[in-house]
Amino acid sequence: MTTRIGLIGAGRIGAMHAEHLAALAADGVELIVADVDAAPAAAVAEPLGARAAADVDALFAERPDGVVIAVGTSQHAPLILRAVAASIPVFCEKPVAETVEAALPVLEAVEAAGATVQIGHQRRLDPGHREARRAVQAGDLGWLHTIRAITADMAPPPVEFLAASGGLFRDCSVHDFDTLQWITGRRIVEVCARGSNRGDPAIGAVGDVDTAHALVTIDDGTVATVSATRYNGAGHDVRLELQGSTASLQVGLDASYAGRSAEAGVSFPEGPVHRTFHERFASAYREEMLTFVEVLRGVRENPCPPQEAVDASRVADAAQRSLETGRTEPVRR
Repeated sequence: MTTRIGLIGAGRIGAMHAEHLAALAADGVELIVADVDAAPAAAVAEPLGARAAADVDALFAERPDGVVIAVGTSQHAPLILRAVAASIPVFCEKPVAETVEAALPVLEAVEAAGATVQIGHQRRLDPGHREARRAVQAGDLGWLHTIRAITADMAPPPVEFLAASGGLFRDCSVHDFDTLQWITGRRIVEVCARGSNRGDPAIGAVGDVDTAHALVTIDDGTVATVSATRYNGAGHDVRLELQGSTASLQVGLDASYAGRSAEAGVSFPEGPVHRTFHERFASAYREEMLTFVEVLRGVRENPCPPQEAVDASRVADAAQRSLETGRTEPVRR
């Protein structure tokens, strides 16, 4: 079976997805790369033995079996809607749209068409996070009393990116909000957040913070902390700690953990640290493209429907409001 996948976007994320899709050629995947014009698409496609379309319109004219959207956030909603109207299954990087309000018409169109849309919350395909979900759902930890989630970049992205990112919670911690709801199977109902700027003053000048913490309350009363920073010089660090009445579990506490023990004689961790999220979630990103192919072939369930991605964005919105107001904010649904 040949499955033709059109990839829209020849930037850093698009090039990574192209590599992972090209690796599926033996499984019958044919890759077509498109960008605003043929030159950047060809630069990504040719080394992989893939084809480049003249532009995005030319790609849609070929009616591929599925499209992967890896472009700027402002183009997510229009391209999802275009693919849905053409009855083409979609994989799109998060978020669905620039705001929750802008995402609502997209959700309506997806639901009305019964369309397949998978959103790129890659942690749902990370082995550690998947095991954590299995353990919680199976009751292996008893009832949860404490949850701690951490996302720490080694260094901040360009200030120009941060100026349009929507804020640290929307850009970064939205992944933690998504995995907390996915792993527990429950919804976050309120958020109390605080943040600070101790690094580049330009980050504050564009209205963002470089470090933030949120105390979130889940609908069964469980509380969790979500922490994020742009300045974890020790390495890229994504961890999740789940403490239950009978057992505890940690995600991300492996040989590449970006920290060291203060205890004498302890050599853990032994491996090199991850420097970027691409390194930390390399296996998840590979699995993401394989999963999308299997979803559109009808042999696997969609791991991240857009409705759930938008719900995580609602929590991020509440966190940003709390950061601005200084009050505990409800999650508006």
